[in-house]
Amino acid sequence: MLYNENLTTERPTFVTHLECGATGERHAADVPHNLSRAGKPLLVRYDLDGVRRTLTKEKLALRPPDLWRYRELLPVRRVRDIVSLGEAMTPLLSLPKMSSKLGGGEILVKDEGRLPTGSFKARGLVMAVSMAKAFGIKHMAMPTNGNAGAALAAYASRAGIKTTIFCPEDTPEVNVSEIGLQGAKVYRVNGLIDDCGKIVAEGKERVGWFDTSTLKEPYRIEGKKTMGLELVEQLGWNVPDVIFYPTGGGTGLIGMWKAFAELEAIGFIGSKRPRMVAVQASGCAPMVRAYDEGVEHAVRWEDSHTIAAGIRVPQAIGDFLILRAVRESGGFAIAVSDEAIAAGLEEVAREEGFLMCPEGAATYAAYKLSLADGRVSHAERVVLFNCATGLKYPLPPIRRTLDRHKPIDYAAL
Repeated sequence: MLYNENLTTERPTFVTHLECGATGERHAADVPHNLSRAGKPLLVRYDLDGVRRTLTKEKLALRPPDLWRYRELLPVRRVRDIVSLGEAMTPLLSLPKMSSKLGGGEILVKDEGRLPTGSFKARGLVMAVSMAKAFGIKHMAMPTNGNAGAALAAYASRAGIKTTIFCPEDTPEVNVSEIGLQGAKVYRVNGLIDDCGKIVAEGKERVGWFDTSTLKEPYRIEGKKTMGLELVEQLGWNVPDVIFYPTGGGTGLIGMWKAFAELEAIGFIGSKRPRMVAVQASGCAPMVRAYDEGVEHAVRWEDSHTIAAGIRVPQAIGDFLILRAVRESGGFAIAVSDEAIAAGLEEVAREEGFLMCPEGAATYAAYKLSLADGRVSHAERVVLFNCATGLKYPLPPIRRTLDRHKPIDYAAL
């Protein structure tokens, strides 16, 4: 079932306030916000006792299998403000051949490539755009490595909101083309995503657009946390032992950690948590370096490069929230080489028939490495996040041909 945007009914929502992720200072709900007064990400807070009294697992089971089934834990108050493109619950797939090959540990993949615009960015941007519509925002802007820009362009166009998007000059053409085709003004910038972010921040003051950068508005986290809500429900209200998550800005990792706490507060799960593993590329690993050094903030990674463009984020504003979740969970941060990413992508595609994106393949490479060095055991159930469809990325050419006018050696075929 898709929501009809002409509906005007109120939705049961339990938002009480917003809270600075660093200082805990409260900010009012129902007005637009970027960062907190301390310049840090804001987190949406709910009346969880009220949710506990209202929502049951039995009631949830009767709802359509989509992102909006968790409405009591989402911020959109009015049905008419929902801007939907059909955010279906994404499948949880097993990799039995890879499991057998690596020694028998259970490997599950949450395949986010099934979402609108082909990536998990749809979760965050559907929430950000729906809230922007509720607030009457007319112009949104963001920096992107590709998929987030595509999601913003699609949802904002559907909502009638103008968008301006900036991406690094080496962003894959398919991403730039879909952003432009879906109604945004898109510009290539001779720099990295944080350089694009500086343009967005300066334009906010000069043009007046709303800055939709990662963690610079509160609602992308709320959309991304539905990955955690879905995952736990799909596992019969249990958590896996380990989650490997491709980490750039880290919105999803932060959101899932928040989701688990909220689920415990409403009585849907116990106190057990998965170990959260932040996966980065060796050519851009600021969170790994900060984790290894035992510090709370990650210094900018210079000369960032990787084939996994989605996790090429030299510096993340939510670094302390990412590191907090990793450490509190007993997890770790790990970097993998581009060679390992490419090999993992090819291995899973060839053996399992499942085409991962490079960022998703990075989680598989990280799992293999973690098995080898003992940080994860074969007895543990792991979940890898494939954050986008592999069809959005350049694929190796196949040049094998057959001339139908010449004798065909069928034995060789």
